[in-house]
Amino acid sequence: MGIATVNPATGELIKAFEALTDVEIERKLALAQHTFEHYRHTSFAQRSQWLTAAAQILDAEKETFGKIMTLEMGKPLKAAIAEVEKCAAVCRFYADRAAEFLADVPVQTDASKSFVCYQPIGVVLAVMPWNYPFWQVLRFAAPALMAGNVGLLKHASNVPQSALAIEDVLQRAGFPEGAFQTLLIGADKVAAVVEDHRVKAATLTGSEPAGASLAATAGKQIKKVVLELGGSDPFIVLPSADLEAAIATAVTARMINNGQSCIAAKRFIVADTIYDEFEQRLVAKYQALKVGDPMLPDTDIGPLATPGILKDLDQQVQTAIHQGARVLVGGKPLGGRGNFYPPTILTEIPLDSSTAQDELFGPVAMLFRVADIDTAIQLANSTPFGLGASAWTADEAEQTRLMHEIDAGSVFINSMVKSDPRLPFGGTKRSGFGRELSIQGIHEFVNIKTVWVK
Repeated sequence: MGIATVNPATGELIKAFEALTDVEIERKLALAQHTFEHYRHTSFAQRSQWLTAAAQILDAEKETFGKIMTLEMGKPLKAAIAEVEKCAAVCRFYADRAAEFLADVPVQTDASKSFVCYQPIGVVLAVMPWNYPFWQVLRFAAPALMAGNVGLLKHASNVPQSALAIEDVLQRAGFPEGAFQTLLIGADKVAAVVEDHRVKAATLTGSEPAGASLAATAGKQIKKVVLELGGSDPFIVLPSADLEAAIATAVTARMINNGQSCIAAKRFIVADTIYDEFEQRLVAKYQALKVGDPMLPDTDIGPLATPGILKDLDQQVQTAIHQGARVLVGGKPLGGRGNFYPPTILTEIPLDSSTAQDELFGPVAMLFRVADIDTAIQLANSTPFGLGASAWTADEAEQTRLMHEIDAGSVFINSMVKSDPRLPFGGTKRSGFGRELSIQGIHEFVNIKTVWVK
């Protein structure tokens, strides 16, 4: 449908937008470059003041912004409001810490003075997904703006109102015109923007094909990229685990954001001695979840974001069944209006099937029975992805093995995987490269310059 807000709970077209023309894109690129030339010289104190003001606007209007997200992509309203609160937190984090993260670092050498400094690089393009329409953008924008860069946002075409709202927040907060601009363009225009000499780097959160395409284009131009792509995160439960806590978390970890999260737990790998109890109790909890209107406070699971996502997920589940998987609960679309898919659990999935290797982007959990920790780690590492991992055990020796032997960008012991501004976030293997958040995230898009004085 192009660039438009379509209510995923009803299929109703709310508002359509005209894509920018080539002339309009050029105008925005020129403005971004012009703004950078003076914005780069603003002080950390000034940028911090603006970013703190943005946090205040986000907090003050979180219900309004939450409703925009829920209307556009279907997440429960309570989760959308929490997302806005998290965006305010990441703004405050970088407003408070950027000057420290980017301070000159003295280094003792044979020079009279030598140090490392961090300088902005210019215009950075962010290609962002629909599943966390505010968070994905602000976790890029906050460090980029504090570093003295300027941002261009190509958001997913089904969340244009979220994209425009973020630009408006930053402008109202005081950032100069052109410091952060939304580009309402289709995917077919991204390559030309990346190739433009004024764009110095790009970051993408999204699918593996989209990431590969962006990286190939940027690579030809010798431009840096950060990619945060798909995941099929393992959730390992061993015999000494607190089973009550593990099962409760297994519900949230899979169903968060209607199951549409790259770091959602997708493969539940459970030790044989506790598997039967885990399965029985997980099925009961999934059956108790309420699917419905995401604007209602008692809704647990809203619709998937688009009809295409619903169709793809159902196709994956039907393929899994054809390959030998057994459905314990759910297993097919609910029908009627909206893109609703029920909480679903698949088990007895053949390890050599495509299903065992795929990412299922929706409220579908895969259960695997394993004999011991060795088998659990081997299975956890058996996919092309390496984003996050959650592992549950009270045994310290097992915890140490899991921390060091699971091949992922993050490993959470006795907790679900989540992003935190204080910690770097990113993946390994086909889940991407580079890091967002923390000090590592703000260092991705700066010139790390060596200065040596005789």
